[in-house]
Amino acid sequence: MTASLSSARADLHPLLDVPLLRDHIHPERELWTPRELRDLTSLVAGELTTPLLEVLQFDASQRWWARLGLTEGVELWLLSWLPGQGTEPHDHGGAAGSFTVLTGELAEDYRYPGGPVRSATREVGAAIGFGSGRAHQVLNKGLLPASSVHAYSPPLVPTREYASLADIPDEIPPLPAQRLPLDRLRVLADQEGP
Repeated sequence: MTASLSSARADLHPLLDVPLLRDHIHPERELWTPRELRDLTSLVAGELTTPLLEVLQFDASQRWWARLGLTEGVELWLLSWLPGQGTEPHDHGGAAGSFTVLTGELAEDYRYPGGPVRSATREVGAAIGFGSGRAHQVLNKGLLPASSVHAYSPPLVPTREYASLADIPDEIPPLPAQRLPLDRLRVLADQEGP
């Protein structure tokens, strides 16, 4: 499903294996900041819309996703959301993350430890980058399908789910990151999804 860059240090979805993404996926970068992740998801959603729409699918039985890119430092995903589809409240286990809305509109409730639960509506083009100490829940509350581009660093850190955002602890400790070579990360990404 993915094509390897000539350096064999990054996998890209065949429809996204284009110079623009190859120039911005930075296989040598071990960790990405929230701002770098936001810049990446914004770039991909804004500049690669046509190939993303060719990849995009919707599934009424569950949220759908496709891996767009993977390096030892970052994972990049395309997710779709039919009306009513969403996540449980969760954190990203200590990974930094970002998402940019490609189509439609998404509601996000989020909380930093010790802080209040906040809500935001994310419309097409809206991008948010976040650090490791943040939990959130994303939902398509609208009447139309939505889609979004997501990135996480380090890749494949497990998420933790909560009964509600009020249940997140005063501190979100990082889960152990699996600092693995790309070939091993690829196998895990294919098994787990975002």
